[in-house]
Amino acid sequence: MFLAHSASLGIKAAAVTRTISLAGEKCTLPPAVSREKTPVHFPSSKCTGEFKSRILGSSASCGLGVPLQIRAVHTDVTNVPDFTADRADSTKSPTSRSADSDIQRKMFSYTMMFGKFPLGDCSGAVVATTAAKYTVKAFVMPLGPTAKTLAEASIEVNLSAIPEGKNLVLKWRNKPLFVRHRTAEEISRERAVPLSSLRDPERDEDRVQQDKWLICVGICTHLGCVPIANAGEYPGGFFCPCHGSHFDASGRIRKGPAPTNMEVPEYKFIDENNVIVG
Repeated sequence: MFLAHSASLGIKAAAVTRTISLAGEKCTLPPAVSREKTPVHFPSSKCTGEFKSRILGSSASCGLGVPLQIRAVHTDVTNVPDFTADRADSTKSPTSRSADSDIQRKMFSYTMMFGKFPLGDCSGAVVATTAAKYTVKAFVMPLGPTAKTLAEASIEVNLSAIPEGKNLVLKWRNKPLFVRHRTAEEISRERAVPLSSLRDPERDEDRVQQDKWLICVGICTHLGCVPIANAGEYPGGFFCPCHGSHFDASGRIRKGPAPTNMEVPEYKFIDENNVIVG
């Protein structure tokens, strides 16, 4: 009977002679060859592709598209992180197929997003709330006033409650409405402005029915922002902080990107202290 013994090249094998009995006969095996471990000394030169091909021989390739690096295998690393607690139960086994539980895992995600709040989670509230919103609007909006009614709506304003030099801001047709009680100085200053200096030439007399009352829609004609009253470079005027449009005390554009003057709605005076807008 023969026994084969293998060893790595780096292990020294002792030269011995073994005698094995085969069917009553003795045979003597030749002594094993002693092989010494040959140390390899790497030069301290730069590890280039030519250097690697020289020390590694024909077993390593070097060229375009071939990574020029030497990697060592570490077999002593045994502390590998375990992510079993974070994995789904259906995929914890290394022999399980992901395709077998793919639909089940997706259904859980879909239910969390669109279902009836499983496990007390409120992730589906986004879709449910949006659906409820449009459902309610579909039934409630027809019960309200029509667009034509809203467009023809008018409001009555009591002017006696507005001090001189102050503004009143109202909501009219879902838009801000500015009513300003102008001073005598503001009136004279706005009427002295030459039309040639205006971007949208319009006389102050054409924008008001009574000199001391300015009534205009409080929306900047640039991008629809709401200007701030008593602000900007023109006293008694309006300033839009979004992009820097300046309007004077007559609601005319004087500086900034706004192309036209502020809109003047239709209105009529009932008496000295009351006006109907719209």
